[in-house]
Amino acid sequence: MSALVPDPRATPILVTGASGYIGGRLVPRLLDAGYEVRCFVREPRKLASRPWAKRPGVEIVVGDLDRPADVRAALRGCSAAFYLVHSMIVAGAEYARRDRELAEVFAHAAAEERVGRIVYLGGLGETGENLSAHLASRRDVESVLASTGVPVTVLRAAMIIGAGSASFEILRYLVERLPVMVTPRWVETRCQPIAVADVLHYLVACLAEPRTIGQTLDIGGPEVLSYRELMQTMAEARGLGKRRILSVPILTPRLSSLWIHLVTPISSRVARPLAEGLRNEVVCRDDRASQWMPRSLATVRAAIEQSLANLRSGDVETAWTDSGPIPGDPDWAGGSVFVDRWQVDVNASAEHVFAAVCRLGGKQGWHAADFLWRLRGSMDRWVGGPGLRRGRRDPEHVAFGDALDFWRVTEVDEPRRLALRAEMRLPGEAQMTFELEERHDAPGTTRLTQTARFVPRGLGGLAYWYAVLPFHSIVFRGMLAGVRRQAEERGGASEPSTSPVRRLRG
Repeated sequence: MSALVPDPRATPILVTGASGYIGGRLVPRLLDAGYEVRCFVREPRKLASRPWAKRPGVEIVVGDLDRPADVRAALRGCSAAFYLVHSMIVAGAEYARRDRELAEVFAHAAAEERVGRIVYLGGLGETGENLSAHLASRRDVESVLASTGVPVTVLRAAMIIGAGSASFEILRYLVERLPVMVTPRWVETRCQPIAVADVLHYLVACLAEPRTIGQTLDIGGPEVLSYRELMQTMAEARGLGKRRILSVPILTPRLSSLWIHLVTPISSRVARPLAEGLRNEVVCRDDRASQWMPRSLATVRAAIEQSLANLRSGDVETAWTDSGPIPGDPDWAGGSVFVDRWQVDVNASAEHVFAAVCRLGGKQGWHAADFLWRLRGSMDRWVGGPGLRRGRRDPEHVAFGDALDFWRVTEVDEPRRLALRAEMRLPGEAQMTFELEERHDAPGTTRLTQTARFVPRGLGGLAYWYAVLPFHSIVFRGMLAGVRRQAEERGGASEPSTSPVRRLRG
């Protein structure tokens, strides 16, 4: 490899994980700094709704990190590459092996394409054999990325405080829901959280700072505190009373992760490695990052307050739920497919009706029988599903790949069609679609058709369908009536519609 590093502003910067929590925020900041950005994604529709996706200087390359040819093509001509890939959400217990395999493919491809450097966001923590499996996996990825001779800049961060991050959501929900907590001993472990805005500053600034090439740098906020103190700071920022926190030595990471799963939107599969990592002290061991890339860093209280303000205003750029692949639709033509279809005419334009459909879920709810939705969400949480607590990233708009409570958006064709795929625990596969058609025989009227499809798995799937079918008339009828009412109110209809919500055959 040549020892010369190309001018990063003269050639594209590759960003992997551009649809994820950090990557989705990093791309616009790189553009603002004058870089051309090439986004490497498996599914380009996940970026279609991002406001920066059509900005000058953005190139979207479709491929898979599993395929070396795809990775080489994405890296070709790039001066630097951000590796922001983590398989914890997707691969579950196999995430460490999976992360190593993907890093090996990426490292070899970067060497073959003579990339100037790789930038990796790793995990802050103690060195040695006492690292949790999660932090040890991050160290392993660092080594693999550097194994082919490409210089690697590693930025190691502890908890990232930002609206929508998994760690922040765990902290927020625990504090809001539990005035009294029984916790493991890790509640006394020291940590050095950092605001997501400061993480993004370091990621962008390192490209223009040659001293960071080939270096491993610790990044953290200006304060070191225990997780107990962090929880109390969150409680103060939320205007809540002081939390009573009792630490006991008998709670294992597995029990802690199950408790986190039940109380917060985070699944036990994601929570367990995070809980295991909390036993490791995560404090910066040097200050080269702050010396080489100076910035006034946000305090923990300021970072929390900014995150809470973003949540209240709905200004959440990205969320931890954005990560991971979107599975394709099941083969609805094969096997037994149960269909329940409902229809209503709305005295409003298709645009207003579609907007009302897109507001379903989250804090607004589903317009009818909210107790049934909450009951279904609670049942789902108890069996390991996401439940309703994931909410939604934006209160008004949806995009491909967004989470809506325990649904995932799999198709957005505005203003004609919205498709959701169920991610709750089910003995089968479920999809819900909304299709809109403007009636030519009744100008100003839009026909909205909602269809539920279910492919059962075994006898349990058959029993499930027939058990929930009687509730559809309550849930779906009320949901469509609520959508109609909201669309007509916002669309300024002179005469509210009296059209009934009809159940269709087939």
